[in-house]
Amino acid sequence: MTWHVLGAGSLGSLWATRLFRAGLPVRLILRNPEQLASYRASGGLSLVENGHSQLYPIAAETADSAAPVQRLLLACKAYDAEEAAASLAPRLAPGAEIILLQNGLGSQDAVAARLPRVRCILASSTEGAFRDGPWRVVFAGQGHNWLGVPGQEQAPAWLGELQQAGIPHAWSAAILAKLWRKLALNCAINPLTVLHQCRNGDLRDWPQDVQALSSELAELLRGCGQTEAADDLHKEVLRVIDATAANYSSMYQDVAQGRRTEITYLLGHACRQARQHGLATPQLDALHERLLACLAARGLPLV
Repeated sequence: MTWHVLGAGSLGSLWATRLFRAGLPVRLILRNPEQLASYRASGGLSLVENGHSQLYPIAAETADSAAPVQRLLLACKAYDAEEAAASLAPRLAPGAEIILLQNGLGSQDAVAARLPRVRCILASSTEGAFRDGPWRVVFAGQGHNWLGVPGQEQAPAWLGELQQAGIPHAWSAAILAKLWRKLALNCAINPLTVLHQCRNGDLRDWPQDVQALSSELAELLRGCGQTEAADDLHKEVLRVIDATAANYSSMYQDVAQGRRTEITYLLGHACRQARQHGLATPQLDALHERLLACLAARGLPLV
């Protein structure tokens, strides 16, 4: 079965190139004819690993192509996910599956509500990748990919294709705990790197801020019924800061390049959930306001 990949950013490209070189059928779905022409002129996607670049001539098309889609990896930004998925609604075959590879929380529910007849599979990745040019992705850090449907223990047979492609993965019926854990890590790290204009490792210079946010996020997770995700959160935040010390967070990179951030699906989601559960989160609320002010000062979208 063909892997259709919508979202040729860092993670979408990383998945697509590895699936393609494993001999699996892959097709990229690009935004418009201009993007498709640019891609074709480049000859394909380039994956850079350990300083070595390899070009992969993966087939590509636009969303209005006629071929049916049975399996879709949706790897676009969280704020684009619902409309991107809906644009393919006429092409989605009966029983189609969408693997949702978005940061944060909120966009997954929006896609599921918009396409109720589609089987949505949630995904969370800790792999590192970034683009260093048009149609080029650099594999920057080994990590893991968690996939799952809440409460479903039985993994789909096609996970063997990820094994074949060398994509580290595991199936989890507790996938929501994985997504909440990653959301908390992102909320504790990413906004501070934007406000302090620093790499992840430099947050060691603000230990009290990191501690206070971690404590409050752990209480939020417990209040939302995600006790597993709350365990040793501060320790995990410090581990991630050290493990990615030389990296700039994705939110830092978005702001630095004048791009829209995923604030609504990260810090915004955390603050909304706190209000819905009647939880006091003064640290998170203050951080959210500071980050919104920072984005406004730069003329960037606040949602």
